[in-house]
Amino acid sequence: MPMTEQATGAHPQPRPRSGGQQSAPEHVTGAQSLIRSLEEVGAETVFGIPGGTILPAYDPLMDSSRVRHVLVRHEQGAGHAAEGYALATGKVGVCMATSGPGATNLVTAIADAHMDSVPIVAITGQVTSKAIGTDAFQEADIVGITMPVTKHSFLITDPADIPRAIAQAFHIAGTGRPGPVLVDIAKDALQAKTTFSWPPVMDLPGYRPVTKPHAKQIREAARMIASARRPVLYVGGGVIKARATAELKVLAELTGAPVTTTLTALGAFPDSHELHLGMPGMHGSVAAVTALQKADLIVALGARFDDRVTGKLDSFAPYAKIVHADIDPAEIGKNRAADVPIVGDAREVIADLVQAVQKEHSEGHQGDYTAWWKDLSRWRETYPLGYDQPADGSLSPQQVIERIGQLAPEGTIFASGVGQHQMWAAHFIRYEKPATWLNSGGAGTMGYAVPAAMGAKAGAPDRTVWAIDGDGCFQMTNQELTTCALNNIPIKVAIINNGALGMVRQWQTLFYNQRYSNTVLHSGPGADPAQPSAGTRVPDFVKLAEAMGCYAIRCESPDDLDKVIEEANSVNDRPVVVDFIVHEDAMVWPMVAAGTSNDEIMAARDVRPDFGDNEDD
Repeated sequence: MPMTEQATGAHPQPRPRSGGQQSAPEHVTGAQSLIRSLEEVGAETVFGIPGGTILPAYDPLMDSSRVRHVLVRHEQGAGHAAEGYALATGKVGVCMATSGPGATNLVTAIADAHMDSVPIVAITGQVTSKAIGTDAFQEADIVGITMPVTKHSFLITDPADIPRAIAQAFHIAGTGRPGPVLVDIAKDALQAKTTFSWPPVMDLPGYRPVTKPHAKQIREAARMIASARRPVLYVGGGVIKARATAELKVLAELTGAPVTTTLTALGAFPDSHELHLGMPGMHGSVAAVTALQKADLIVALGARFDDRVTGKLDSFAPYAKIVHADIDPAEIGKNRAADVPIVGDAREVIADLVQAVQKEHSEGHQGDYTAWWKDLSRWRETYPLGYDQPADGSLSPQQVIERIGQLAPEGTIFASGVGQHQMWAAHFIRYEKPATWLNSGGAGTMGYAVPAAMGAKAGAPDRTVWAIDGDGCFQMTNQELTTCALNNIPIKVAIINNGALGMVRQWQTLFYNQRYSNTVLHSGPGADPAQPSAGTRVPDFVKLAEAMGCYAIRCESPDDLDKVIEEANSVNDRPVVVDFIVHEDAMVWPMVAAGTSNDEIMAARDVRPDFGDNEDD
């Protein structure tokens, strides 16, 4: 049996020792060896679809009492479900597909996992080893296709290599900077006879993630924190991946520095905490965006200075020294030069920083941030997050999402699609704990919410899981509701239905003279009343959801909002879909237009914050 150990910088994963007592060899097929290997590394749930080249693996899978297979309706759904499972449970997610189009349908989810550092293992069938390179039926070079978006890949043509490849894939996916690993297995390797013994010998001479930070760099970072006048803790998703949220809270309260949490880091620091300024970036809070711009020190922890946070890079945080800590040395200095680079696991980095800052304090070196907090508090109070109710009495999408969050049971996990509803869910739901917010941050993948919620619910069946989705996103992957209905995965889906591709429409409103080219999705809200089809809804999401075995409700009036949400929360024996018909012209604010400086942030339409000039000295 494998030894269980804490996977540094990511998730706890069972993994084999480099030697030790092995089990007696068993004579099996490669397919049986694959399933046994999945059992031994601790894989509990696999999301997938069978097909010709992977089919040999599905026969022994039927006999496994330790690995549950969830038959999805599209391979992209399998990949996002594996992501949701990984994020909700802290384990490596697993998806499986056949060769050719089955494998290529996984590519979007693999790329998504790569951008957001999500540990998944994608197992694909491949044509027989002799047919590789001949353009055989359903052949695709999936290793080559996914090479830019995987942490590592294996192409297996010898069945004897299967246990080692699976063990190494799980280890690589879940340690260091987490990410996706591909295991592509030729059909004849699955069919051939081999022997199976466990654990295999691990031999990864080129894979040595640095987890322990350099003490000198830690001391210098602590000195800079103690001497700064306007510091900001810029917290990225790596803090959640490293399970460093408790350490982060200690550091923040010890220093008294303000905290900003990126889109993938929501929940890393309690939203309700007095030190929390909110989310930075293109649609971040005014206080968070401005704090980074006016800071004299930014301590970046598990964050990567991506363009959505920095805006126009050469104008970002012009007064700030940078302490940048990350498990991945390639991220440090990639976008913004670091004055103090720290390579290491965020949990160890922050724990060591706490000790070093305490030493600075004991020696009488402690930052005075009184004037800084006076400015921060003024910005936070003057430009709070908010929204207006529609004048016509229709549903406000922000209010819908806010009430879903307020009425949700304790411990609810929220997954979102991509677009306006994603930003509103980031702003108007309170995230107090890690692993309660799942979304596609780096890739911005429409269609993420439903399958990710499915994976989260499969991994955490005792917790409520809400998918906050747009009507555009929902139409990309809603077929996985059938999967949920047939596999007892009762997620809840809120469709924020404004009849349009909302975020694209917002840009057309602001930058394209209200020329709404190809963003109206159906003839519901916003249709020309002179047309005979006005008022019809294509598709009718309630009928569609019911056809897939779901409990479905429509809500069009603010008067019915709480009643409908409470009704949805009360149904737990099947998936629930609520079609919220919301006002089409609601916009996401604040906003920094793409390609512009964060100094150009707009608190609302035609409202530019007035910060004065005294902060710039």
